[in-house]
Amino acid sequence: MWPATSFPLFSPASMPVLLPMRNRFRFCVALLAGLLGLAATRTQAQELQAQVRVTADNVAITDKQLIAQMERDFTQFLNVRKWTNDVYKPEERIRCKVFVSIQEIPQNGTYGATVRILSSRPVYGTSYETNLLSYAENWRFTYLPGQPLDFSENSYVNNISSILSFYAFVIIGMDQDSFAPLGGSRTYDRARNILQVAASQNADGDDGWKDSGKANQRGRYALLTGLQDPQLEPLRTAVYNYYRQGLDLFIQKPDDARATILTALEGVQGANQRRPGSTLIRSFFETKADEIANIYRSSPKADQKQAAVALLQEVDPTNSAKYQTILQQR
Repeated sequence: MWPATSFPLFSPASMPVLLPMRNRFRFCVALLAGLLGLAATRTQAQELQAQVRVTADNVAITDKQLIAQMERDFTQFLNVRKWTNDVYKPEERIRCKVFVSIQEIPQNGTYGATVRILSSRPVYGTSYETNLLSYAENWRFTYLPGQPLDFSENSYVNNISSILSFYAFVIIGMDQDSFAPLGGSRTYDRARNILQVAASQNADGDDGWKDSGKANQRGRYALLTGLQDPQLEPLRTAVYNYYRQGLDLFIQKPDDARATILTALEGVQGANQRRPGSTLIRSFFETKADEIANIYRSSPKADQKQAAVALLQEVDPTNSAKYQTILQQR
């Protein structure tokens, strides 16, 4: 049983192992390969390396193999497809985990579940995987063993196919945002296609596709709306600075990396002032709070620690106690 937790926390002292950096200049690589006549021999992989775990501890299911089959089908759906035209090497695949906990079976073949989606990316020069996404919501879907899960971006097949496709694009888009400023924009547009088609079908009575107001800000609609909100672009730019200009340089220049990350957090602060209480901003800090605290807890600069704590406690008061530990003597 996998723990329903995030990937390992950031610890600068535990980052000595060198790994190759992902090449995110894929267009240039593909062009060069074509010019050299190597395109035919270049190994291409799917974008996702997903693991899915389905549990049904709170419901009675006669056929125990059904859950195992559901798990296999969801995993295969995410992993066997090429979701974009970008070139990925096998070692560049995006690691993600999906935890599905069945909570109800209102009728045969229909399921209600609580779900958490996690994704990560490597930090340059280390063996450390940093969280990109940690998001929880409710799913309602129909699943019949033996019925193939097909993908169609512009037409409705079934709700579970739409949900899995939506998150495939969101996960890939967030990875792209971490390697290039606003790099995931076109991929989020594809997620929007999935959302609009599914919402028009009132799929399985699933409210996650629609704007449910303040009563439900934990659906797919709220997440994608935040990712595509022009007022929250400073957050997406901050994500690039946090990962690419901050964490990826931490081993070589830790002081510079901390300074860059603090500037990135100021961008998040500005986005929060424009959209206070945004689902996307809350999700960012749910994903990053422990890591940020560890980054600045090891800072040798007292004034930097004070500045970080003041900013973080303002924009993310829920995790105030974690940030207060930054000021502890080391």
